[in-house]
Amino acid sequence: MRIPRVSPLAYRRIALATLVALVVITVVGAGVRLTGSGLGCSTWPSCEPDSFTPRSASDGHAMIEFLNRLLNAAVGLLALAAVVGAHLREPRRSDLVRWALGVFAWVAANGLVGALVVWLHLSPVSVIGHFVLALGAVWNALVLHQRAAREPVPGERRLPTATAPFVNATRGLLVAAGAVLITGTLVTGSGPHAGDDRADRLALEVGTVARVHGLAMIGFLALTVAVVRMAHRGDATPAVVRRSHDLLVVLVAQGALGYWQYFAGVPALLVAFHVLGATLVWVAVLRLWLGLTTAVPAEAHGAAGAAGGAGTEAATALAGDAAPDAGSRPRAATT
Repeated sequence: MRIPRVSPLAYRRIALATLVALVVITVVGAGVRLTGSGLGCSTWPSCEPDSFTPRSASDGHAMIEFLNRLLNAAVGLLALAAVVGAHLREPRRSDLVRWALGVFAWVAANGLVGALVVWLHLSPVSVIGHFVLALGAVWNALVLHQRAAREPVPGERRLPTATAPFVNATRGLLVAAGAVLITGTLVTGSGPHAGDDRADRLALEVGTVARVHGLAMIGFLALTVAVVRMAHRGDATPAVVRRSHDLLVVLVAQGALGYWQYFAGVPALLVAFHVLGATLVWVAVLRLWLGLTTAVPAEAHGAAGAAGGAGTEAATALAGDAAPDAGSRPRAATT
């Protein structure tokens, strides 16, 4: 019997489904904590020592935690489907196989950390690790989806789509995003919504940590505005400009939501949306970073070089059908 093959379009859909599922399960996991169901099941992998499932369907906390475990298992199967699909894809690409295996590894590792969260009775450090690994899986799935979006051409080269100062500023955005996310987890670990009344909290004053988190967010937003201004000034291609806009929109919404939840007394529903916003900010900043290079066929790159351009100027000349003026500042390659 001939094994069915997977088309590039079908595989890209699998990669997209995996990415979306990882974002959704991150929010669902936060929902378990926000409903006080973190210890709804007292052990792992079974719900209770003598029962794999909750003893009673009327036990709301146990059912919420058990449903979360079932959804995590479904995400694991989807990650496994990405691995199998990468092997069956026609044409088969080793880079997609490697990145798909990476997604599965992140998901499997986070499953084990999820077990530690239960065994350690919602230790804040284990919960923070659980979230950080979830963001790692999202990064890996995003790279997989972007790579699956196009077919490489033999001999192609990658050229920058932004100037060196813009690339350096975007590196700063990655650092700023990391600072905001980590300080956000510290706020979570020291504030309410521990997942269970018996759970420990970090020995930090939540108001102080929240202010540090807010300052990190303001710095992140200021740097994002600067990057958007650089993009409009001509330091990046239109595609990169659009991605910088996406980041700014998501970041402004996330910042507004953060202040809203803080002054509203940190209601669980707003916290859930804030977790979703944090994940989307992470996706947006990663998309901006991943868009800073573009693949150019070898013959096109060679033709640009023969035309008298080099580096980013050559790619601009190709895209604009005209070489830049001798006195103009270097522009980024267009996609």
